[in-house]
Amino acid sequence: MSIFRFPPLVWLGIGILIVSLGIRQSFGIFMMPISEHFDTGREFFSFAIALQNLLFGIFQPFVGMAADKWGSKRIILVGAIAYSLGLYLTSITNETGVLYLSLGALVGLGLSATSYVIILGAVAKVVPAEHAAKAFGLTTAAGSFGMFAMIPVAQLMLEDMGWQGALQGFAALCTVMIAFALFMRSSQQNSASKTVVEENNLTLKQALNEAFHHKGYWLIHAGFFVCGFHVMFIATHLPSYLAGKHLPANSAALALAYVGIFNIFGSYFWGLMGDKFSKRHVMSMLYLFRTVVIAAFVTFPVTEYTAAWFGGAIGFCWLGTVPLTSGLVRQIFGARYLSTLYGLVFFTHQVGSFLGAWAGGRIYDYYGSYEPIWWSTVVLAFIAALIHLPINDKPLRVAANA
Repeated sequence: MSIFRFPPLVWLGIGILIVSLGIRQSFGIFMMPISEHFDTGREFFSFAIALQNLLFGIFQPFVGMAADKWGSKRIILVGAIAYSLGLYLTSITNETGVLYLSLGALVGLGLSATSYVIILGAVAKVVPAEHAAKAFGLTTAAGSFGMFAMIPVAQLMLEDMGWQGALQGFAALCTVMIAFALFMRSSQQNSASKTVVEENNLTLKQALNEAFHHKGYWLIHAGFFVCGFHVMFIATHLPSYLAGKHLPANSAALALAYVGIFNIFGSYFWGLMGDKFSKRHVMSMLYLFRTVVIAAFVTFPVTEYTAAWFGGAIGFCWLGTVPLTSGLVRQIFGARYLSTLYGLVFFTHQVGSFLGAWAGGRIYDYYGSYEPIWWSTVVLAFIAALIHLPINDKPLRVAANA
């Protein structure tokens, strides 16, 4: 199936992701003006963003269950409203504590209802299984594009309207997600098949019990934990690592820019490979690729050239795990409760993200070097490559039909 023949819901989901993740990625440039406005230092704003990410992960399984029960459309509408309200309250408050509710809780809830888990769950219900990974890859790539396309917009608004006006502009932009959600319609094109009938008759409790007793589901959790550990460690500590190697500040910015650019192409590429070949084998290759890339980066002398090379190489497999992981869950357990089952996997990813960011700083403070944590990421990448190989990826619903 050509990407141009995907149902309209796929493109509406892509539009929602561009707005949702694009706004999220821009929060970093608000740190200084908000910290100066409240005269609190950077830790205050950093904690609000950390709380946002933690709640993002905690909310995700419950939001996924709600989407599977009442439909993605309603959940996205509620999430977009919470997102908009959180941004607007942040822009008008004079109390620092309110930011923990607005920028932390409300925006965290909004992200959980308008990002990958919910959108991919909706996409899975309208795209045939044999093209799901490609659709997931395209959707992930578009979300990656939004992450970096929105930053220049945020910077322009910040310069012209100040941080309050910029956040209010983003709050207004959230209405685009509401508009897109209103047009979302589920496809019933496969509803006559026996497989889908069985999925629809399966209760949430049965689906959870089935997944919890499936060894492969826990191996998928373990792999996505490693992904979260990698992503947040690198995103948080790469600039400090390069600074410690006496590289200019713009080398870190350039490396992270390459991460974003190559992630766009990588997400679609890995999704495409997941449709052509076994997803668990492709996932193993992705983690082997990460193993080699990270090991080479910490082995060879760190220069501006190798930093840029590393950014592009690691960016190519940065979020390629998303279409493959969600595709594996969909392939094994079906599309009916994908938002719930993938939401639980995503929570494990966020636990890995938290530990990656925290352990990087903890180990550096203890050893005075990032080398131990870098080699730990190499070992984890290799373990992740191995644990995907024994996953039994046979669809359970097909087995039930047989």
